[in-house]
Amino acid sequence: MSDSTWSLDLYLETRLQMVEAALDEYLPKAATLPGSLHDSMRYSIFAGGKRIRPVLMAAACEAVGGCLEDTLPAAAAIEMIHSYSLIHDDLPAMDDDDLRRGKSTNHKVYGEAIAILAGDGLLTEAFILLSSPQVLRSVSAPDRLEIIHQLSRAAGSLGMVGGQVVDMESEGQQIDLPTLEYIHTHKTGALILAAIEIGAIIGGADEKQRQALHRYGEAAGLAFQVADDILDIVAEQSLLGKDVGSDAERGKSTYPAILGLEGARQRARDLRDMAFSALEPFGSEARPLREIATYIIDRSF
Repeated sequence: MSDSTWSLDLYLETRLQMVEAALDEYLPKAATLPGSLHDSMRYSIFAGGKRIRPVLMAAACEAVGGCLEDTLPAAAAIEMIHSYSLIHDDLPAMDDDDLRRGKSTNHKVYGEAIAILAGDGLLTEAFILLSSPQVLRSVSAPDRLEIIHQLSRAAGSLGMVGGQVVDMESEGQQIDLPTLEYIHTHKTGALILAAIEIGAIIGGADEKQRQALHRYGEAAGLAFQVADDILDIVAEQSLLGKDVGSDAERGKSTYPAILGLEGARQRARDLRDMAFSALEPFGSEARPLREIATYIIDRSF
């Protein structure tokens, strides 16, 4: 596609369709026993969303000259892990949400027990997929091992799960900005950074490219959550897909709460600029990454 006809909306839509097809292929069908479990897993996977993590993985791969089709198994795996985390986040023991992406949350449809097990199933399926000899054939064994290590670390106690724990323990408390940034760089940013780093590995990035994409991923991952915090205050429920102001109701600290709304927006702009700066060594092949960074921020203004 030429520069004159390039469109972020079209780019996102075509990648989303490819990821959807990969998820449908790699996940057990709803009729596979036990049907209630697999139906629940697929309900949350196919409940909507922009598939930002898989798209960022593909964009990072393309930025270093790789083929986006090579990322599809890992893209599906990271989306399985993201969806598992949302199922568990919505449970009464955590955020106790009724809506996710404008639809009833998993436990509201299937009950808490099946929702817990559906999350467990999605997490496990991700690593079944990544360790399967039939996928990622273009990736060397050492690189495949690094991909599994990167994703495991991002999802575990030193990443997403750890961020969730600190987030829960901080509810109703006055926390400082470093603590808030710890929560967001781990709970949200870790998986976004892993998506970009895995895309770089699959694309065959050299060390300089990997370092630049790491810096981009850190900035973009944090920017995503700053924008979410702003949206929780200013967005219409139909846009956000959940109850507006739910963070404030639970006593969660947010960027607008600590920095004020305009301060939070300035922080988002600063992170966008950091992301752009990290991409300076790249040319037009990194245009999708630049456009996605802008999209992440602009949705909150």
